[in-house]
Amino acid sequence: MSQANNIRQLCEATRENLKRAAEKLEAFLNEHSLPQLMEGQEEDRALFYQGFLSDLRHLLVFSEVCYEKLGVALRRGTFDEEAAEKVLYHVYHDCVNNFFYPKNESYSEDGRYAYTGQDAIRFRKKPVRAARDIVLDITGMFEELRDDLTYYESDYLTQLRLNRSAK
Repeated sequence: MSQANNIRQLCEATRENLKRAAEKLEAFLNEHSLPQLMEGQEEDRALFYQGFLSDLRHLLVFSEVCYEKLGVALRRGTFDEEAAEKVLYHVYHDCVNNFFYPKNESYSEDGRYAYTGQDAIRFRKKPVRAARDIVLDITGMFEELRDDLTYYESDYLTQLRLNRSAK
């Protein structure tokens, strides 16, 4: 199988994962507002939920943008391997990193639990069930993306630099 076919398949699988994650995020954000999440909660939770919702909105936007860019790359008459790899790089750095390292740090991944079969996601404050469930529901998708796209974390840029300096 050629390198281009591998990248094409990776794009297709990545796009499908992003689509599923975006659908779940959008459904959650359409169904839950700050007042709903705050219902029955202590007032000090407002900042936590504001940050949580903000992080999910950002993640949704990044996921939708990368989903669309992958669609464009896959629909081109001639598959442009270089352009596709650039999008995969952005999926890793915009989507995967924003999931695992949310700006407002309402949750984080605890690597000690990653291989135990337990949930590796730990919340800064105990969230309502719906907030907990959406994060845990999409965790597997982003773990799969991280595993599939680990090359784009740093090796991709190193390879680009090497190729440019060789020319």
